[in-house]
Amino acid sequence: MPSEGDALPAFRPDHFLVNLAARGLIGLALALPYPWRVRFVGWLMRRVIGPLAGYGTRARENLALIWPEKPEAERAAIAAASLDNAGRTLIENYSTRAFLDRAKGIEPEGPGYGALIEARNARRPVILVSGHFGNYEAARAALVARGFDIGGLYRNLSNRYFNAHYVRTMQAFGGPVFPQGRAGTAGFVRHLKDGGQLVLLFDQDVPGAPVLPFLGHPARTALSAAELALRLKADLIPFFAIRQPDGLSFRVELDVPVPPSDPETMMRAVTVALETRILAHPGQWFWIHRRWKGGKA
Repeated sequence: MPSEGDALPAFRPDHFLVNLAARGLIGLALALPYPWRVRFVGWLMRRVIGPLAGYGTRARENLALIWPEKPEAERAAIAAASLDNAGRTLIENYSTRAFLDRAKGIEPEGPGYGALIEARNARRPVILVSGHFGNYEAARAALVARGFDIGGLYRNLSNRYFNAHYVRTMQAFGGPVFPQGRAGTAGFVRHLKDGGQLVLLFDQDVPGAPVLPFLGHPARTALSAAELALRLKADLIPFFAIRQPDGLSFRVELDVPVPPSDPETMMRAVTVALETRILAHPGQWFWIHRRWKGGKA
């Protein structure tokens, strides 16, 4: 989901031009049949946008930090797959109707799915927590298609022109979305208190957050998902939308709810759940994030 702060900045010509170019590429891709557009934008991110924006370099640096023992060629292949997944995710999220139609055919799996159904029937709040892995919106879309009231929380992008239409893509999947900040917090707390469900992503560096181990290295990790779950007596359920070998479909897995204890212990459990998926499918995590920039041993 978007990041980079709450307040939207004033007019910036460079942001306007970047958004103009992005909208042009997105419009071109949307004119293609769905499988072609997803593969095209994945290729574009892997071969053109990612290298130009420095995402490829950042991904390879992160991989060298975490897996220095892996051959450089293997790390480069994982970085390329990560860029490809990020590009596919972007255009999937803009392909609202086609993506929703596909999501209707995804049957969620795992012990957490039964727990989610039970909580909904009891009107008990649920916080679904995940990372930037696969395409998390595929899980939200699949659950919304099955009658769940899945809300989302986002941070506004620094580019207000791009942010305006990107937020609309999240709203189009169904379920309320809330901006990060005081007003948004009040909105999603009301949503949860009414027995709704909320999606939160936890795997970006958060200044001031406690340092927890992530893939063997210290990383600042927000405890807010666990803190909110404890405060509202909500179930905390890790979930993941795993891209399948065809590059177009997904498997949605919901883990057993994290037992309530203290926020740090709970988020360590969520971290382990994400690490397990990354180890199984390393090219599906967003290695382009500066995940370890604030970690201290």
